[in-house]
Amino acid sequence: MSDMNDFIDNEVKTNDVVVFIKGTPDFPQCGFSGQVVQILNYLGADYKSINVLDDDDIRQGIKDYTNWPTVPQLYVKGEFVGGCDIVREMFQQGELKSHLSDNGVALNPKAEA
Repeated sequence: MSDMNDFIDNEVKTNDVVVFIKGTPDFPQCGFSGQVVQILNYLGADYKSINVLDDDDIRQGIKDYTNWPTVPQLYVKGEFVGGCDIVREMFQQGELKSHLSDNGVALNPKAEA
């Protein structure tokens, strides 16, 4: 189990933005994952996605890693930001964009409008 924790820890800490989702950004397998991907795409954030459906160990491991019961989960610069509701709320209030920018995450200029 610690191998899975190490894997997740490494992914979270070596990528500026990581999202653990059900499915892929092109084909999300749940509405919540789809919403988070849509928000990140809209903001033009460069992110890595990890499909928890590919591996039951990752699916359970990410929940244990954060002690957060649901997927999707968004991480920025090694820090857990939240799941779909938190990400959506932050986006609607303009906080997600600021959080990404403040952490040095480059955003697509189209999202600046």
